[in-house]
Amino acid sequence: MARVPYLKKDDLHVNHQPIFDRIAETRGTVSNVFSALINNAEAAEVVTAVGEYIRYKSKLDPVIRETAILTTAKELGNSYEWAQHEPVAKQVGVREEVIESILSGKGPMGLPAKEGIFIQGSKELVKDATLSKATYQALDHLLGTELTIDFIVTVGYYSMLSRIISALDVDLDESVTLNEKFSRE
Repeated sequence: MARVPYLKKDDLHVNHQPIFDRIAETRGTVSNVFSALINNAEAAEVVTAVGEYIRYKSKLDPVIRETAILTTAKELGNSYEWAQHEPVAKQVGVREEVIESILSGKGPMGLPAKEGIFIQGSKELVKDATLSKATYQALDHLLGTELTIDFIVTVGYYSMLSRIISALDVDLDESVTLNEKFSRE
């Protein structure tokens, strides 16, 4: 059970209702994480604006984005983000072998280097809060500077969101199902 109430639009001061509306408009719904976060409407507005950029405005290939998000969720043990993003990853074309590799914790072993570098980069950012020289060079070579920064921002954002979810003890939304392999260690 969440540590804060899940707020609906009518629970908010009239000045904060447009923030709720923007979240619903951009995402199609207001999921539990944002219903919890909106207990501080101004923080929710800023946090969701960064997420909106990553999900809908960044030029980063959605396959790379979702690979980074799933890896971040797995590395941080965040079942909420995994459950939210596994279907998105499949929808945008992340290969089942990539998802299984991340789930097993063995990724990027056995994957083509071009796919594995995104898992490796995400793992390094989560575990070490930086990238090794070799990983940074590989990312920069594949993506260029602008998209490498988008990649780093993506992992950073989902790391932050994971901590918000964990600290507020946000429940899975009723509309999502967690892959039973996620919790296996």
